[in-house]
Amino acid sequence: MTESRNGIEASKVPEITLAFWAIKIVATTLGEVGGNAVTLTLGLGYLVGTLIFASFLVVAVVAQIRAKRFYPSLYWAVITATTLAGTTLADLFDRSLGIGYLGGSLSLFALVLASLGIWYQSEGTVAVETVATPRVEGFYWLTIMFSQTLGTALGDWMADDTSLGYNGSALLIGAALAVTAALYFYTKVSRTALFWAAFILTRPLGATIANSLDKPAAQGGLAISDLTISAVLAAMMIACVLLIPQRPGHHPVAQGRTV
Repeated sequence: MTESRNGIEASKVPEITLAFWAIKIVATTLGEVGGNAVTLTLGLGYLVGTLIFASFLVVAVVAQIRAKRFYPSLYWAVITATTLAGTTLADLFDRSLGIGYLGGSLSLFALVLASLGIWYQSEGTVAVETVATPRVEGFYWLTIMFSQTLGTALGDWMADDTSLGYNGSALLIGAALAVTAALYFYTKVSRTALFWAAFILTRPLGATIANSLDKPAAQGGLAISDLTISAVLAAMMIACVLLIPQRPGHHPVAQGRTV
């Protein structure tokens, strides 16, 4: 049950601000290097890494859905879990199962669209401001999980299977995000569509930034240890969540709805 005042209902997700996007990029970068740290540096492999992070994700999502209101630390724990599980799951399908980066990206993009389509058919909207009930949260987190996994596959495809490399891919994705921001500020394009576009794009941005840090110098990276980068980014995440003020998004309560 969420708090309602004057016909306005508090959402279970944060208000979308510049701080939200800054923390999201840190989380996605952490997900990439953290996943690589477990699967590659520690040598546990993609399957074991996926099982570890998926277990963490299930516990975090259940706690988030059962929570009665928005808790920043819990919300960002779930986001981080989706980035970690998304990284290892994408690598498992793309590399271990041989689907390839492009095939994985196209398959996951179809799953994102399917999730959004079913959500819209069920609720009549996919706006994040309406994430205030367990059913809508279920759609929300399923879509996010698919988008995080898509971002890893897409970032790997751009960096490895095209001539862009890690830095070129990051610049291209950054330019696409700049266009998305311009559309938000200067046009009347659907804010919901722009949110999901930006949410999906920030995932490969984080992945390519991470790869530019941890990959060998011969591949265009800085060859910094995944464990070192993960520790630094984890500290940054904790600091951001604790120090940056956040509040839940709000939306009008549907007429006749019990909250």
